[in-house]
Formats: sequence, C-alpha cells, structure tokens
Amino acid sequence: MHQPKPSLSHCIAIVTGASRGAGRGIATELGAAGATVYVTGRSQRHRPATTYQQIQSLSHLEQLPGSIEQTAEDVTAAGGRGIAVACDHTDETQVRALFERVRAEQGRLDVLVNNAWGGHETFDGIFKAPFWERPMSNWDAMMDRGVRNHLLASRHAAPWFVEQGQGLIVTTTFWDRDRYMAGNLFYDLAKASMTRLAFGMAEELRAHNVASVAVSPGWMRTEFVLAGHQTDETQWQSVPALARTESPRYLGRAVVALASDPNIMAHSGQVLRVGDLARFYGFTDIDGRVPPPFEI
Repeated sequence: MHQPKPSLSHCIAIVTGASRGAGRGIATELGAAGATVYVTGRSQRHRPATTYQQIQSLSHLEQLPGSIEQTAEDVTAAGGRGIAVACDHTDETQVRALFERVRAEQGRLDVLVNNAWGGHETFDGIFKAPFWERPMSNWDAMMDRGVRNHLLASRHAAPWFVEQGQGLIVTTTFWDRDRYMAGNLFYDLAKASMTRLAFGMAEELRAHNVASVAVSPGWMRTEFVLAGHQTDETQWQSVPALARTESPRYLGRAVVALASDPNIMAHSGQVLRVGDLARFYGFTDIDGRVPPPFEI
C-alpha cells in the first residue's frame, strides 16, 4: 500500500561519504523529506579527493565526479538544509570535530548514515579473481578505510544517542542472504563485517531505545557505473547491461522510510534489502519502478 510522503523536517542527520553515489542519493532524499543533513567526505569542489585515480581512469573520467558542496546544494534544492563538512573518516580527530560541530550547532542528532567507503580506491577493473591473486591493498581499502570508518563514526554517535534515549544508525552494506560473492573475498568479508557491526551495535544499544540497521541496495547507477558504461542518468535505459540497476535515490528513499518509522526498533539488528523495504513502505525508485531485491 502506498504510504503518505514522510516528513523529517525536525530531523538532524549526518551522511558520511556523501560526495557521490549512495551517500549523495541518501542525503538528497533526506533533504526531500525536509531534514537538515550534514554532508561529509573528502571531495570538495575545489579540492577533490586524490585517491581515485585508478577507477577514474578506468571510467574514462577527466575529473572526479561529485563534491560535498554539490550534494549539500542538492539537499537544499530538494527541500531540506544541506551543510557540507570536509571530513576524512579515517582520521579520528576529524570525526570527533564533526560530531562536536553538529552538537554545537544543533544540540541533537537523529540519524547517522555510515556510508564512507574506501573500496573504490583500489578498484582495478577485475571483478572476479581468487583471493590469493588479489593485492592486500584491497584489504586496507575495504577494512581500514571502510569498516573502520563505520565503527569510528558510530563510536561518536552512540554515547550521544544513549544520552538522548533515541537515535538511528544506518550502515550501508551489501547482503544477499548469506550467499558468497564468488571471486571477491575481500569485498565479501568487508560487507559481512559491516552487517555484523550493525547487528552487534543493535544488541548493545537496544536497551537505550537506539536502533541500528544495515541496508543493502542493489546494483546502483552511481557516477562511476554510468561512466564505465559510457552513458548518463538520462540515457541509461538504452544500455541493456544496466537494465537491473537502480538509482542511488532508491536507497535514499529506503533510509527516509526507516528514519520516519515510529516502530524502527522492531527492525533494529536486521539486514534490510531496499527492494523489500520498497514493498513494505510503499515507495518507488525515481522513475516509478520498484526494482526487486538484487540477487547474485
């Protein structure tokens, strides 16, 4: 059943890794629901992140797409209030400063979306290979600059949420009902760790009325995916290989639905697929479709 459009006009959110891709889609949809969104990441309009040269070259991109300023503007244009904050989420000092700033400016926090992800930094265009042939730099990117980022931000949010007696931590991940992502052990391990992290945090936060969930999108048409297929968001339907894709804002609408749910504690600790949430809450992707849960 289609539900009324959620309103988050009193919601204060942090979305990490929101310069592009999933984070940008989530932040924009939170803005469309009226939220104030702190958009964080390393890519600034006049100072892009410098660790994406390999995937940028593979995607035939002359410059790195997206910035925290652009996403913040998207949030505001959608109806919310976007605030761009440069933050390297591997640096605890910067993460602490981020949360101190939000507390000083807003006095509260309602939603933390853990999305900052370093996995793209070492992407070499090889999707499947035995684990013994993959470089250990994949581990560093996905675990030390992926899973650790999520834990670090959550460590700063959790005491604040406990103090408030409410809050929501959303961890973006990939999950396909415990199937193995053959040929990509490092990615499989990282995403399984994120899923377990969300579960473990939920267990420890449940008594404080603080929710933690993992949300798993399907194959998203991010800037890198579109560039890799030499198309854009206006022409993607002419590329058969992208038929199963969904926009990053589909994931964003799932996060909005969860953040708006007064019974969110019933979901705490779960891994939730966007396609399932679309059916449960009654939202669609931006083109009106309801892509089903992605399966490998």
